[in-house]
Amino acid sequence: MDPLHRPSNALAAGPIGRAAARLIGPRGISDRERLRREVEGKIAVVTGASHGLGAETARMLAAAGATVVLGARSVDQLEAIAAEITAAGGKAVAIRLDLAEPESISAFAEEILACFDHVDYLIHNAGKSLRRSIHLSYDRPKDLTATSTANYLGPIRLTLALLPSMRARHSGHIVNISTVGVLFPVVPKWGFYLSSKAAFDVWMRAVGMEARPDGVTLTTIYAGLMHTRMSAPSRWMSALPGQSPAEAATGVARALITKPRIMIPAYGYATAVLTPILRVPMEIATTAVYQRLGDTDAALRAVDGKGTSDAR
Repeated sequence: MDPLHRPSNALAAGPIGRAAARLIGPRGISDRERLRREVEGKIAVVTGASHGLGAETARMLAAAGATVVLGARSVDQLEAIAAEITAAGGKAVAIRLDLAEPESISAFAEEILACFDHVDYLIHNAGKSLRRSIHLSYDRPKDLTATSTANYLGPIRLTLALLPSMRARHSGHIVNISTVGVLFPVVPKWGFYLSSKAAFDVWMRAVGMEARPDGVTLTTIYAGLMHTRMSAPSRWMSALPGQSPAEAATGVARALITKPRIMIPAYGYATAVLTPILRVPMEIATTAVYQRLGDTDAALRAVDGKGTSDAR
């Protein structure tokens, strides 16, 4: 089976699960020739490229003829993926990028512009998920720091570093991998993650309105459930139909080819409309559910190293 359409898990492998999985994320495009006509010979920067969606997007774009710049903290993994792409006949460069370090972001952007002079595509894929009850974060300021730098402040700094050259050339496309969760009702335990993703979403949309007259376009992808290392700690998510990273990468392909302003799963439109209307009853119902659910093992271990913290 084509790796772009490999089942994500046991449930997704069945016909009902596969049908549901196709509705989980925005519709993608897997026409490789159409993608090649768009990206061949161009420079694509992919953040969070050491694993998951970022790695699959890098492989896909390199196979279509783009020169891919891979950015992440895991240099060894980045270099392994770059070597894999090169061995397959593609072009890839691995550069360390830590979105929590302004100096790392500046060095990353400077090296890109020094090597290639410009960027055609900037794909904001890197992110930090966090599902943890607030009482477990009272003495963990790094929960705030980690999510805000990875999901909001770091991507802003990188955009500020690369956007001027795009506007000067009157060319370029930015893809923001957001989450359909920002269109859903607010839910307990996800406050740090969803607020930081929503903040960058709003900022990037505002910037896009200024950059479009200069020829720089923007697509925001409100991604659905994806089976990656990020979602793995929440075991209940693993039991649901969802996209594999390779499947989700076809959504990035569509964003680069057709350049829509937004890409949203079909159900995302309904939730975006109903959430403000039904805000209070939804919050009451969600609070009741929250009181019956515990925290992930990973969240508990992070707090006390033993997994014995009181969770609600």
